[in-house]
Amino acid sequence: MQKIEAIIRHYKLEDVKAALTDKGIIGMTVSEVRGFGRQRGHKEQYRGAEYTVDFLPKIRLEIVLNDDQVPTAIEAISESAKTGKVGDGKIFVSPIDEVIRIRTGEAGGEAI
Repeated sequence: MQKIEAIIRHYKLEDVKAALTDKGIIGMTVSEVRGFGRQRGHKEQYRGAEYTVDFLPKIRLEIVLNDDQVPTAIEAISESAKTGKVGDGKIFVSPIDEVIRIRTGEAGGEAI
């Protein structure tokens, strides 16, 4: 099993969700996060004063999948979240040792 964490733009969430659903991948956790990378924030004005917004709002998706589904999910996220501009986001893949569904006690791939 693997865990995919993807940091994407807010307005791309529905596109990514639709792309994953079309590939038969269901179930994800979505969090609103803030951060910066190469995009480095931007400057705004408020009541005549200029200030820098360092941390930009993003969406973090977390999806746990069986190993055979990971390449499909990565492709779906990459294609649907891409705008070609700085700040499109990142995808991280990590191994998962165990998953347990609390309600039924199922473990492993059955719990996903």
